[in-house]
Formats: sequence, structure tokens, C-alpha cells
Amino acid sequence: MKLLFSSWQAWALLSAVFAALTAIFAKIGIENVNSDFATFIRTIVILLAIALMLFVTGNWQAPDIVSAKSWLFLVLSGLATGASWLCYFRALKIGNAAQVAPVDKLSVVLVAMFAVLFLGERLSPAHWAGVAMVAGGAVLLALKI
Repeated sequence: MKLLFSSWQAWALLSAVFAALTAIFAKIGIENVNSDFATFIRTIVILLAIALMLFVTGNWQAPDIVSAKSWLFLVLSGLATGASWLCYFRALKIGNAAQVAPVDKLSVVLVAMFAVLFLGERLSPAHWAGVAMVAGGAVLLALKI
């Protein structure tokens, strides 16, 4: 079991499961709530949950030992996350979860492209085929047929 939870694949799969639950829970939860306020509530819950996790695991670290570069990119990541959540909740408010979530997952395609362009990562032809299939699947799920 320890080996299972030391692999990135297990954590990524759990992330996908929780992301799927997020869409379902959020769609139900925002029924009579402004989407921006719903995002605010979600953010508070996440902040408290992560603070508790840091406390329980003892993984808190002094903020002053974090480099300026790390601070910059973590703040930018936080701003991007916030913008993503606001857009996602607004899309869920007006659209179907089964269509909104796959379009949101086009982030997989964008991450692959950005990783190649900005991080110098390389993808094999098989990886590019997978990226194309994710893109195609998202488009097909988003269509109202």
C-alpha cells in the first residue's frame, strides 16, 4: 500500500476522482447561490483543510525560507487557480456538469503544449496522439447533439 501512495500515478488518479466529485458537488451546491460567492466558500474550506493538514503532518515551513522566485510563481499560480475556479463555477452555474467538466479538462491539452513551449519538455508521438484524443473527446462531450 505504501508503494501505491508513493507513485505520482496514484496521486494523479485520486486528483481526477476528487476533481470529478468537485464538479458534481459544485453543480448541486450552486443551485441557489451566486457562483462567485460559492467560489469564496470553497476557497475558505480549502484554506482550512490545508491548514489542518499542515498542522497534522507537521509540514509547515517558515515563509521566509521560500525563495523570491518560488513566491512569485506560487502567487501567480494562486491567481491563475482563483481565476480558473471563478470561471469554472460560473460555467457550472449556467451549463451542464457533463459538458463543462470536459471543456475544463482541455487544460490537459494546454498543459502539454505549455510544458513543451515553456518548460522544454518533450512528448513522444504517442503522447501527442493522447493529447489529440483528449482534445477531441472534450470537444465531442461539449457538443449538444
